[in-house]
Amino acid sequence: MDATLYTMDISNPGWSARLAFERKRLEPRIVNLPAGMHPALLWARGYRRGTVPSARIEGRRVEGSLEIVQELERLVPEPSLYPADPRRRAAVEEAERWGEAVFQGLPRSIARYAIAHDHATRVWFMREHAGMPLPAVSATVSLPVAFAMAARADGTERGARAALEQLPAALDHVDQLLADGLLGDDDGPNAAGVQIAPSVALLAGLADLADHVEGRPGVAWARALLPGFPLAPGSQAIVKLRSGA
Repeated sequence: MDATLYTMDISNPGWSARLAFERKRLEPRIVNLPAGMHPALLWARGYRRGTVPSARIEGRRVEGSLEIVQELERLVPEPSLYPADPRRRAAVEEAERWGEAVFQGLPRSIARYAIAHDHATRVWFMREHAGMPLPAVSATVSLPVAFAMAARADGTERGARAALEQLPAALDHVDQLLADGLLGDDDGPNAAGVQIAPSVALLAGLADLADHVEGRPGVAWARALLPGFPLAPGSQAIVKLRSGA
């Protein structure tokens, strides 16, 4: 298959698309875009959302992790990302929608808030994921962009606090979906699993959320699927946010 996937190493939906390609036994050309510059670079390539993941699959532009999964399922029906039993499929599709529309945004809001409000976190981000020279200088110069990107993902203080409050119940739901066998099987993650695992991995990679995630079955499952997911350093912004300061 002729496929190119535009993504970023730190993007949880980007990893959802990677897992879907992997589950279909496909090897797309991976293009990691520099964070912060990706909207303009994607726009120049004809992608109008300006977000990752975006893909070109058999000459067709596809944007969004859910849309990429559905396009791969259409083009390569086997191995299927959905169970054959109609009731199980409906349950997986419901979990898939929740993973993409609800759960995916929680770690993104918290991470973008940390990048916008903590200089040390922003320096790390500029060095590791934006590919910018002089990351300490870039972290200062890019502050307006960081705030704009945070606002775009509901990474305001209010949005990040709301995300933190939702985490325990959301992670409980992930653990229950896993226990019910709705995130995949021994052959790998299904359509719901590919949407949910990277968001769990992103949460597990935020050092100051360790008490939320450690010891959970869903976290062990996500780490096994994505052992190389980037780990972020501790952030005073998250510490203050959790303390209510």
